[in-house]
Amino acid sequence: MKHVETICALASGPPPAALIVLRISGPACQDFLYRHVKPTPKTPRRASLVHLIDQEGEVVDEGLCLWMPGPKSYTGEDTIELTLHGGQAVLDHAMSVLMAHTDIRLAEPGEFTRRALESGSMDLTQAEAVADLIDAESAGQKQQALRQMRGAIGDQYRDWRGQVLDLMVLAESVIDFPDEEDAPKRVDEPIKQGLQRLIREFESALSDDFIGERIRSGFQIAILGAPNAGKSTLLNRLAKREAAIVSDIAGTTRDTLEVRLKLSGQLVTLVDTAGLRDTSDPIEQEGIRRAYRASDEADLSIVLLNGRAEVATRSEPGSTLFVWNKVDETGPDFDLVPDAEPGSIENPLTISGMTGKGVDTLINYLESWLTNAASATESSVITRARHRESLVDSLAHLRRALDRSSTSGVDEFVGEDLRLSARDLGCIIGDVGVEDVLGAIFSQFCIGK
Repeated sequence: MKHVETICALASGPPPAALIVLRISGPACQDFLYRHVKPTPKTPRRASLVHLIDQEGEVVDEGLCLWMPGPKSYTGEDTIELTLHGGQAVLDHAMSVLMAHTDIRLAEPGEFTRRALESGSMDLTQAEAVADLIDAESAGQKQQALRQMRGAIGDQYRDWRGQVLDLMVLAESVIDFPDEEDAPKRVDEPIKQGLQRLIREFESALSDDFIGERIRSGFQIAILGAPNAGKSTLLNRLAKREAAIVSDIAGTTRDTLEVRLKLSGQLVTLVDTAGLRDTSDPIEQEGIRRAYRASDEADLSIVLLNGRAEVATRSEPGSTLFVWNKVDETGPDFDLVPDAEPGSIENPLTISGMTGKGVDTLINYLESWLTNAASATESSVITRARHRESLVDSLAHLRRALDRSSTSGVDEFVGEDLRLSARDLGCIIGDVGVEDVLGAIFSQFCIGK
């Protein structure tokens, strides 16, 4: 039997702080409680005012102790959480008490959450959501992480995997009992119908425009235009600080400059780019190449206009916003089409990055665009590239199973494809075959989680 060590870590920010939280999990918790926590808490899951005592009987600190016997704890093991005063001396003394025990060691990154996964307290998608919630910078990221942590995504993958396993049972009835003449007739059509239904659902999930990943990593908006179109001025206006150098000298911006901000509850990275023009300067050419790359990678491109002929963008239709800047100096040199879509080339938004005129309208447009872009998050079941890759693989096996069952009937190959499809779904929730990815996932966690 594997010897389970007791682990401990600081589960809060480092000193100096008003309070710190020490988390301990494992079989040695009860012994530590009786030796070092006075009075010993009698009621589980109720905070008690206690003294933490060292090996010599000296008081380390007065604080709160929460005693949570397993399996009803975060890790599924016996767990102690000590809330103490947040001074460095208190932390050092408390950690020396813990380290004096041979069965207690410092936790590795993410080890508390990994133990929760191993005990069945949560699945792998929920464990990932814990890390996402800690890292969340925007309301949209927090909302998505909470939804995932409550099990909404894992439940969907479990349901799909259960359906695939049900089809496997039907397929096995033909494979294991080939002498029963009517067995194929009984199962061929239900298997085909089940495969067709699952394929449609997988395809629908994969056609989500990567919204879960985009919310998790943040949206990217590139600002494009000719030299001196006012890109850096607009960036500074939206960022509400002097993030970019502004100059009348064309070509001042030679590289991309990124600024992170929050709009409509979403994390956004604004990318200022080099002016787009023909040039023989190799450094400026590289800056222009990077500007086009930023446009290709952006969720939305803002193209600042000084004239209709100066439009230069490779963005997809619907992901480009045209804006006429410097309305305090000059107006568009072509007739607008008021009935056209606002923000289109025929009817660009008009602003002055210098004075701020019209910028509120631009911000409202961006917030509306972000709200619409993020509206599909409630139905999305993919928040990481790992999920998408496994779902794509699972779908490929279902398609192959459908092709084989349609051409040669249900056989061992169909059963094998169903098994592989179920395996891929199990990898997403951590049921099977994930040892090679667990280390990478949990290494990104903080120590106390």
